[in-house]
Amino acid sequence: MNNEIIIEVNEVFKKYDDATVLDNVSLEIEKGKIYGLVGRNGSGKTVLMKCICGLIKPTSGEVKVAGKTVGKDVDIPEDIGVIIETPGFIPNYSGFKNLKLLASVRNKISNEEIRKSMEIVGLDPKSRKHVGKYSLGMRQKLGIAQAIMEKPKILILDEPMNGLDNESVAVVRKILKEQAENGATIILASHNREDIDVLCDKVYTMDHGVIECER
Repeated sequence: MNNEIIIEVNEVFKKYDDATVLDNVSLEIEKGKIYGLVGRNGSGKTVLMKCICGLIKPTSGEVKVAGKTVGKDVDIPEDIGVIIETPGFIPNYSGFKNLKLLASVRNKISNEEIRKSMEIVGLDPKSRKHVGKYSLGMRQKLGIAQAIMEKPKILILDEPMNGLDNESVAVVRKILKEQAENGATIILASHNREDIDVLCDKVYTMDHGVIECER
Protein backbone atom coordinates (compact mmCIF):
# COMPACT_ATOMS: atom_id res chain seq x y z
CA MET A 1 0.00 0.00 0.00
CA ASN A 2 1.37 3.37 -0.99
CA ASN A 3 1.33 5.74 2.00
CA GLU A 4 2.80 8.71 0.16
CA ILE A 5 1.77 12.01 1.78
CA ILE A 6 0.57 14.42 -0.91
CA ILE A 7 -0.91 17.23 1.24
CA GLU A 8 0.48 18.50 4.55
CA VAL A 9 -1.26 21.12 6.68
CA ASN A 10 1.06 22.26 9.46
CA GLU A 11 -0.21 24.30 12.44
CA VAL A 12 -2.44 26.52 10.32
CA PHE A 13 -4.26 29.44 11.90
CA LYS A 14 -6.62 31.73 10.01
CA LYS A 15 -7.99 34.82 11.72
CA TYR A 16 -10.35 37.54 10.51
CA ASP A 17 -10.05 40.44 12.95
CA ASP A 18 -10.81 38.84 16.35
CA ALA A 19 -12.43 35.69 14.93
CA THR A 20 -10.29 32.54 14.67
CA VAL A 21 -11.63 30.49 11.74
CA LEU A 22 -8.85 27.86 11.69
CA ASP A 23 -7.31 27.04 15.06
CA ASN A 24 -3.95 25.25 14.84
CA VAL A 25 -5.06 22.80 12.12
CA SER A 26 -2.61 20.03 11.19
CA LEU A 27 -3.26 16.99 9.02
CA GLU A 28 -1.60 14.71 6.50
CA ILE A 29 -3.40 13.51 3.39
CA GLU A 30 -2.25 10.30 1.70
CA LYS A 31 -2.26 9.79 -2.04
CA GLY A 32 -5.13 7.79 -3.54
CA LYS A 33 -7.52 8.06 -0.59
CA ILE A 34 -10.81 9.85 -0.01
CA TYR A 35 -10.98 12.10 3.04
CA GLY A 36 -14.21 13.41 4.50
CA LEU A 37 -14.70 16.75 6.25
CA VAL A 38 -17.81 17.11 8.38
CA GLY A 39 -19.03 19.96 10.53
CA ARG A 40 -21.67 22.64 10.74
CA ASN A 41 -21.69 25.76 8.58
CA GLY A 42 -19.01 28.12 9.86
CA SER A 43 -16.91 25.30 11.32
CA GLY A 44 -13.95 26.14 9.03
CA LYS A 45 -14.24 23.41 6.37
CA THR A 46 -14.47 25.73 3.36
CA VAL A 47 -11.70 28.03 4.64
CA LEU A 48 -9.40 25.01 5.11
CA MET A 49 -10.15 23.86 1.57
CA LYS A 50 -9.41 27.34 0.22
CA CYS A 51 -6.07 27.39 2.09
CA ILE A 52 -5.12 24.05 0.49
CA CYS A 53 -6.09 25.39 -2.96
CA GLY A 54 -4.14 28.63 -2.50
CA LEU A 55 -7.28 30.78 -2.63
CA ILE A 56 -6.76 32.01 0.97
CA LYS A 57 -3.46 32.67 2.73
CA PRO A 58 -3.21 31.37 6.31
CA THR A 59 -2.47 33.88 9.08
CA SER A 60 0.27 31.49 10.21
CA GLY A 61 1.40 27.93 9.55
CA GLU A 62 1.91 26.34 6.15
CA VAL A 63 0.27 24.11 3.58
CA LYS A 64 2.36 21.85 1.34
CA VAL A 65 0.96 20.16 -1.75
CA ALA A 66 3.18 17.62 -3.52
CA GLY A 67 6.14 18.92 -1.52
CA LYS A 68 5.66 22.56 -2.52
CA THR A 69 4.61 25.24 -0.02
CA VAL A 70 1.43 26.99 -1.18
CA GLY A 71 1.85 30.77 -1.37
CA LYS A 72 5.63 30.44 -1.44
CA ASP A 73 6.78 27.82 -3.96
CA VAL A 74 3.46 27.92 -5.86
CA ASP A 75 0.48 30.29 -5.75
CA ILE A 76 -2.04 27.67 -6.83
CA PRO A 77 -1.07 23.98 -6.62
CA GLU A 78 -0.75 22.20 -9.96
CA ASP A 79 -2.86 19.23 -10.95
CA ILE A 80 -5.83 20.08 -8.74
CA GLY A 81 -9.55 20.03 -9.51
CA VAL A 82 -11.80 22.15 -7.32
CA ILE A 83 -15.47 22.71 -6.51
CA ILE A 84 -15.87 25.30 -3.77
CA GLU A 85 -19.24 27.02 -3.42
CA THR A 86 -21.40 27.41 -6.54
CA PRO A 87 -19.32 26.83 -9.69
CA GLY A 88 -19.02 30.06 -11.69
CA PHE A 89 -19.62 29.82 -15.43
CA ILE A 90 -20.37 32.27 -18.25
CA PRO A 91 -24.20 32.22 -18.35
CA ASN A 92 -24.66 32.89 -22.09
CA TYR A 93 -22.30 30.08 -23.17
CA SER A 94 -23.18 26.39 -23.48
CA GLY A 95 -21.72 23.89 -21.04
CA PHE A 96 -19.24 22.59 -23.60
CA LYS A 97 -18.14 26.12 -24.56
CA ASN A 98 -17.56 26.98 -20.90
CA LEU A 99 -15.40 23.91 -20.36
CA LYS A 100 -13.51 24.47 -23.62
CA LEU A 101 -12.70 28.02 -22.51
CA LEU A 102 -11.44 26.80 -19.13
CA ALA A 103 -9.45 23.96 -20.73
CA SER A 104 -7.72 26.44 -23.07
CA VAL A 105 -5.90 27.97 -20.07
CA ARG A 106 -3.63 24.91 -19.72
CA ASN A 107 -4.27 23.46 -23.17
CA LYS A 108 -3.75 19.92 -21.86
CA ILE A 109 -6.86 18.13 -23.13
CA SER A 110 -8.73 17.62 -26.40
CA ASN A 111 -12.36 18.44 -27.24
CA GLU A 112 -13.06 14.71 -27.07
CA GLU A 113 -11.84 14.58 -23.45
CA ILE A 114 -14.06 17.55 -22.58
CA ARG A 115 -17.05 15.82 -24.20
CA LYS A 116 -16.27 12.61 -22.32
CA SER A 117 -16.17 14.38 -18.93
CA MET A 118 -19.59 15.90 -19.64
CA GLU A 119 -21.07 12.54 -20.69
CA ILE A 120 -19.70 10.83 -17.56
CA VAL A 121 -21.71 13.19 -15.31
CA GLY A 122 -24.83 12.91 -17.48
CA LEU A 123 -24.69 16.12 -19.53
CA ASP A 124 -25.05 16.34 -23.32
CA PRO A 125 -21.95 18.04 -24.78
CA LYS A 126 -23.86 18.77 -28.02
CA SER A 127 -26.56 20.76 -26.21
CA ARG A 128 -26.60 24.46 -27.08
CA LYS A 129 -28.53 25.32 -23.93
CA HIS A 130 -26.94 28.26 -22.16
CA VAL A 131 -25.59 27.60 -18.66
CA GLY A 132 -27.70 30.53 -17.41
CA LYS A 133 -30.74 28.31 -18.08
CA TYR A 134 -29.27 25.28 -16.27
CA SER A 135 -30.88 23.97 -13.08
CA LEU A 136 -28.77 23.93 -9.90
CA GLY A 137 -28.17 20.20 -10.41
CA MET A 138 -26.99 20.70 -14.00
CA ARG A 139 -24.61 23.46 -12.93
CA GLN A 140 -23.25 21.17 -10.24
CA LYS A 141 -22.72 18.38 -12.78
CA LEU A 142 -20.88 20.83 -15.04
CA GLY A 143 -18.72 21.82 -12.07
CA ILE A 144 -17.86 18.16 -11.47
CA ALA A 145 -17.07 17.70 -15.17
CA GLN A 146 -14.76 20.71 -14.97
CA ALA A 147 -13.05 19.36 -11.84
CA ILE A 148 -12.30 15.94 -13.36
CA MET A 149 -11.77 16.78 -17.06
CA GLU A 150 -7.98 17.24 -16.84
CA LYS A 151 -7.62 14.09 -14.71
CA PRO A 152 -6.07 15.94 -11.76
CA LYS A 153 -4.14 14.14 -9.04
CA ILE A 154 -6.08 16.01 -6.32
CA LEU A 155 -9.79 16.84 -6.06
CA ILE A 156 -11.06 19.34 -3.47
CA LEU A 157 -14.85 19.11 -3.39
CA ASP A 158 -17.06 21.24 -1.15
CA GLU A 159 -20.62 19.85 -1.17
CA PRO A 160 -20.32 18.28 -4.67
CA MET A 161 -23.74 16.57 -4.37
CA ASN A 162 -25.55 19.89 -3.83
CA GLY A 163 -28.71 20.02 -5.97
CA LEU A 164 -28.32 16.50 -7.38
CA ASP A 165 -31.13 13.94 -7.47
CA ASN A 166 -30.59 10.43 -6.07
CA GLU A 167 -29.67 8.95 -9.45
CA SER A 168 -27.05 11.65 -10.07
CA VAL A 169 -25.67 11.24 -6.53
CA ALA A 170 -25.10 7.53 -7.28
CA VAL A 171 -23.31 8.45 -10.54
CA VAL A 172 -21.05 10.99 -8.81
CA ARG A 173 -20.19 8.55 -6.01
CA LYS A 174 -19.14 6.02 -8.66
CA ILE A 175 -17.02 8.68 -10.42
CA LEU A 176 -15.25 9.62 -7.18
CA LYS A 177 -14.52 5.99 -6.29
CA GLU A 178 -13.06 5.44 -9.77
CA GLN A 179 -10.94 8.60 -9.49
CA ALA A 180 -9.47 7.34 -6.19
CA GLU A 181 -8.88 3.85 -7.63
CA ASN A 182 -6.91 5.54 -10.43
CA GLY A 183 -4.67 7.29 -7.88
CA ALA A 184 -6.45 10.60 -7.29
CA THR A 185 -6.59 12.05 -3.78
CA ILE A 186 -9.96 13.49 -2.78
CA ILE A 187 -11.00 15.82 0.04
CA LEU A 188 -14.77 15.90 0.30
CA ALA A 189 -16.97 18.10 2.49
CA SER A 190 -20.60 17.04 2.69
CA HIS A 191 -23.62 17.56 4.92
CA ASN A 192 -24.85 14.16 3.75
CA ARG A 193 -23.58 11.61 6.23
CA GLU A 194 -24.24 8.79 3.79
CA ASP A 195 -21.81 10.31 1.24
CA ILE A 196 -19.14 10.43 3.93
CA ASP A 197 -19.78 6.90 5.21
CA VAL A 198 -19.97 5.33 1.73
CA LEU A 199 -17.00 7.11 0.16
CA CYS A 200 -14.40 8.09 2.73
CA ASP A 201 -11.33 6.18 3.94
CA LYS A 202 -10.77 8.70 6.71
CA VAL A 203 -13.09 11.29 8.27
CA TYR A 204 -12.26 14.54 10.08
CA THR A 205 -14.69 16.58 12.13
CA MET A 206 -14.37 20.37 12.32
CA ASP A 207 -15.89 22.57 14.99
CA HIS A 208 -15.04 26.24 15.58
CA GLY A 209 -11.88 25.90 13.49
CA VAL A 210 -10.54 22.87 15.39
CA ILE A 211 -10.05 19.60 13.51
CA GLU A 212 -10.22 16.10 14.99
CA CYS A 213 -9.87 12.69 13.38
CA GLU A 214 -13.16 10.82 13.66
CA ARG A 215 -12.11 7.58 12.00
